[in-house]
Amino acid sequence: MNLRPPKPLARPDKVSLWRYLKLFRADILSAQPKRLYRAWMAEFRTPFFRSYLVNQPDLLDVILKERADDFPKSNRVGEGLRPLLGNSVFLTNGETWKRQRRIIDPAFEGGRLKETFPAMLAAAEAGVARLAHKADGTPLEIEAETSHIAADVIFRTLFSIPIEHQVATEVFARFRAYQQAQPILNLAAFVPLPRWMPRLYPKGTRANAAHIRSLIASLTEARMAEIAAGTAPQDLATKIMTTVDPKTGAGFDTEEMVDQVAIFFLAGHETSASALGWALYLMALYPDWQEKVAAEALEHGTEEFAAIARLRITRDVFRETLRLYPPVPMMVREATCPERFRDRDIPKGAQMVLSPWHLHRHERLWERPDEFDPARWQTEAGKTCARSAYMPFSAGSRVCTGAGFAMVEGVLILAHLLRRYRVERLEGHDPQPVAHLTVRSKNGIWLRLTER
Repeated sequence: MNLRPPKPLARPDKVSLWRYLKLFRADILSAQPKRLYRAWMAEFRTPFFRSYLVNQPDLLDVILKERADDFPKSNRVGEGLRPLLGNSVFLTNGETWKRQRRIIDPAFEGGRLKETFPAMLAAAEAGVARLAHKADGTPLEIEAETSHIAADVIFRTLFSIPIEHQVATEVFARFRAYQQAQPILNLAAFVPLPRWMPRLYPKGTRANAAHIRSLIASLTEARMAEIAAGTAPQDLATKIMTTVDPKTGAGFDTEEMVDQVAIFFLAGHETSASALGWALYLMALYPDWQEKVAAEALEHGTEEFAAIARLRITRDVFRETLRLYPPVPMMVREATCPERFRDRDIPKGAQMVLSPWHLHRHERLWERPDEFDPARWQTEAGKTCARSAYMPFSAGSRVCTGAGFAMVEGVLILAHLLRRYRVERLEGHDPQPVAHLTVRSKNGIWLRLTER
C-alpha cells in the first residue's frame, strides 16, 4: 500500500509564497513535490529567504554531528511555539542550550528509565481500562485515546500525578486546543520579521499558552516546596529540579523550569500520541503483524521493565511506524557562514531543512520505501539505513534527550493495548497525514476496537 500523501505539487519554486504558505498551513505533507523523495538536495527561493532541503546522509552528518555549532536551530521555526515554550531547551542555541542539556540529560539516563517504568505501566493499564467500555466495535477516534494515555504517562513520570488530577486534566484539555490551532510553521518561519514587529498568532494562542504556563507553574512551585521540606517523590521533576549545572553550580529557577516542563509535555506527550495513533492504524491495515504483536505481548508480558527488551517484534513495528510517520516531519537549521554543498553556494542565513518525512521514504536509500515492513529492521540493508537515513528523534548533539524514554513507552503501550484489544480498519475512513505540531490525521484516525 502506498502511504505517501496524495497530489504533490510539480514545482514548489514556481508557486507564489502566499500560495505556498496556504498549502503548508493546510497540509505541509501533501505540499511536498514527488521529486523530493529522490533528491539529495533541493533549493527553494522566495523574495525573503533561501532554503535547502538536505537528504544526503553525509551532509546530514555535517549539519547535525560534525559541525552542529555552525548550524544552530533556526529561530524562525520557534516563532509559533514561543508563547508556550518560552526559552526552553527546544528553542535555545549555544551556551544556553548546552547548560540546559547538562541539567536535563541526567534525568533521562539509561538507569532512570527503569525507575520511571512503573509510572509508565500504570498509565498503560489505566488506558486499557478506560477503553473497556468503548471496545464494542463502534467507530472510535483513536488519536484522542493515545493522546490521553501519553499525557497520563508524562504527568505520572514527571509529577507523580495521574491525568485525573485537576491541574493535569486542565493542562491536557488546553494543550489539545493549543495543538490543533498551530501549524508546524507560521509566517515568521518564512519571512524574517524584525524582533520588534508584533507576531501574529491564531486567536486565543497567547491567552491559552499563558494559562497552560500558569498551571505548570503551580505544579512546579508546589514541587519546589516539597523538595525544601524533604517530602518530594523521586520522579523526573524532582531529579531535574535538584540537578545543578556542573560548570556553574546553578540549577533552574521557577520560570526556567516552567519552560522545560512545557517542552517535556509537548515532546513527551504530543510526539508519543502521534506515533501510537499511526501504529494502531498500521496494525489495523496489517492484521498479521497485529497478531504477532499480541502473541508476543502475551508470551513475554509487559509488567516488568526487563520484558520490554524481549518484545522485539513490537519494537520493530514501532520503529517502522516512526519511519513512515515520523512525529516531527521536519527540522530547520540555519547556516551561520557561507557554505558550499553539492557544488551549490549556500549563503549565510540560509535555512537548512532536514526532513525525516522525506529521508525515511527516500527512493535511493530505502528498499520499497512506501511499504510497511517491520522485518526490514532485521536485515543488513535495514540496519545500514538505520545508521544513515533514520532520525525520528533527530541526531547528533541535539538528539532528543527522551529518545530512549519514548521507545520504551511506545513499545509498552502498543503491546499492552494489543494483547487486550483488536483494532480494525474503518472502511472509507483512511487517515490523511497533516502536520500541526506533529504528524496527525486531518480528520482523526478512526478504527474499530473489540475485545480479544
